[in-house]
Amino acid sequence: MCGLNGFFSLKTDLLELLKIQDMNSAIRHRGPDAGDFWLDKEIGFALGHQRLAIQDLSPAGAQPMRSHCDRYVLVFNGEIYNHLTLRTELQRDGYSNDWRGHSDTETLLAGFTQWGIEKTLKAAVGMFAIALWDQNNKVLTLARDRMGEKPLYWGWQGNRLFFGSELKGLKAHSSFQAEVDRNALALLLRHNCIPAPYCIYQGIEKLRAGHWLQLPLSDLKKAKTAVSSPYWSFNKIVEQGLASPFEGSEHDAINTLENALMSSIKEQMLADVPFGAFLSGGIDSSTVVSLMQAQTNRPVKTFTIGFDDTGYDEATHAKAVARHLGSDHTELYIQPQDALAVIPKLPSIYCEPFSDSSQIPTFLVSELTSQHVTVALSGDGGDELFGGYNRYLTGRGVWEKSRRLPRAIRKLSVNGLRALSPNQWDTLFNRLQPVLPDKLRLRTPGDKAHKLAGVLGLNSEQDFYQQLTSHWQKPDEVVIGGREPGTLVTDKGSWPSAKNFEELMMAMDAQTYMSDDILVKVDRAAMSNSLETRVPFLDHRIAELAWRMPLNFKIRQGEGKWLLKQVLFRHVPQSLIERPKMGFAIPLQDWLRGPLREWAESLLGENRLREEGFFRPEPIRTMWVEHLNGSRNHQHCLWDVLMFQAWLEQQ
Repeated sequence: MCGLNGFFSLKTDLLELLKIQDMNSAIRHRGPDAGDFWLDKEIGFALGHQRLAIQDLSPAGAQPMRSHCDRYVLVFNGEIYNHLTLRTELQRDGYSNDWRGHSDTETLLAGFTQWGIEKTLKAAVGMFAIALWDQNNKVLTLARDRMGEKPLYWGWQGNRLFFGSELKGLKAHSSFQAEVDRNALALLLRHNCIPAPYCIYQGIEKLRAGHWLQLPLSDLKKAKTAVSSPYWSFNKIVEQGLASPFEGSEHDAINTLENALMSSIKEQMLADVPFGAFLSGGIDSSTVVSLMQAQTNRPVKTFTIGFDDTGYDEATHAKAVARHLGSDHTELYIQPQDALAVIPKLPSIYCEPFSDSSQIPTFLVSELTSQHVTVALSGDGGDELFGGYNRYLTGRGVWEKSRRLPRAIRKLSVNGLRALSPNQWDTLFNRLQPVLPDKLRLRTPGDKAHKLAGVLGLNSEQDFYQQLTSHWQKPDEVVIGGREPGTLVTDKGSWPSAKNFEELMMAMDAQTYMSDDILVKVDRAAMSNSLETRVPFLDHRIAELAWRMPLNFKIRQGEGKWLLKQVLFRHVPQSLIERPKMGFAIPLQDWLRGPLREWAESLLGENRLREEGFFRPEPIRTMWVEHLNGSRNHQHCLWDVLMFQAWLEQQ
């Protein structure tokens, strides 16, 4: 795990090219063990790298690394889990050079030399962002892993090309133009993140997951018009999986998934440094830890944080799972002031505005974990692949029922749901808690009631999904001069062919919410603490297997992740796991009315908003007043604005 930087400039003097050192310094947190750069003075090209040494800690694993044939120079962020297998295959195919060390970087370079770039990308199993320089042809290749675990920004500003792992690296170049893209800001308000390929800065974009891009820098016109293309398609594996479903029994499916996960986790436990795992006590992280522990004689190091507020605390559940598995467990109970102290750091950690509030506990558990290990496995991806989110369980039913209702009845239902404020709905559900069935014991029922009201008048599954996954429903009306651009969600042609609405939502979540939100959140939080995270569920072979599994192996009798649970229950008693789903959350709505009120008021002041000129103050101020008086819970929409405002303040 590392960080990379680079740029191309028509200025070829040494002073210009050495600006790569400033770019490297800005991302040192991603790789504090070593840093270096490589220059092509002939054309005006610079590559930089900061190393977090995980495999082959010797100088033989240092980057930038040159191929044995001297044609290629590589900087690379990530891990190739099957690289030792690739070495055997390369030698079988005639690669005859002696290996200098045992790093996966050297393996990639050998693959590019022996097989070519695209074949090597398709053969690699892992997470990665790659910048490969072809010295002979003066071509830069950028590539990103299939699921989007590792970030990669790139773009032209005038005749300069910038690329790197984080925007703070690009911005460290003295000629970088940090102009806000208001269209991207509109996307932030809708999604609480800025989805690929968009970026908060004009002229810069994110390379999309599973894509690669080649830039012939000796021909500026061709380089500036180059576009990325996929070497792997998530939609294709969805459609192929649905067309050729798993045909074995339930027992066969459980065995097959367990063996595949065992293999993925075994590969991801390969490291020359201490490793462990996040453990929340939920289905996903407990599955990862149980299969890790099944493959080692030493206790796996596990980590969790807890809150005194029982409505947000999972530490007791994690401790029970850890005790059963015999892991070496570390927990830390966080006080509100500890979490609040993270907030001023967020604009620096997330150098692009990002407003998933679970970024706070994610940073804290990463900070705790980094004090003990250098690598941590996580359970991310289980919900998207195996049907874990509540919208998969209830979305189809709500959609089909709403379509059957006459328009007049739908209108009455909307009015009825909105007759009570979210707080009043919450109070009502709390009073009825003793007699409610488990499936109706919801967190934030008031917000869910108002969200339901918002979807009853929609006309398509696409609109319904967007409504379910949006914060601000009309961001164009809030961002001055902003016009929300199209995304994978709004482009119907980007949706895979699937018969079931649950499958459509799962496929789109994996390509949007997971890639643009969850993985961004974890990468920046962990890497700000110089911690590498690995995600076994996102091995593309697991994703391909998951999409071959019939829907009723995932969602059954109103509950998600049935198949994954069956694997877990072979290792952990069901009684330790079965409970209502709890997200990795903080009591944000209460904090905004309490300890964060003064801070938020300073960022949301009407005069300030007008002077800065990015937002229309009226809808924001209305939300703020409603939130403070308790008539509505606008925590998510307000957090979107607050995170941009805090980010802007540090620019």
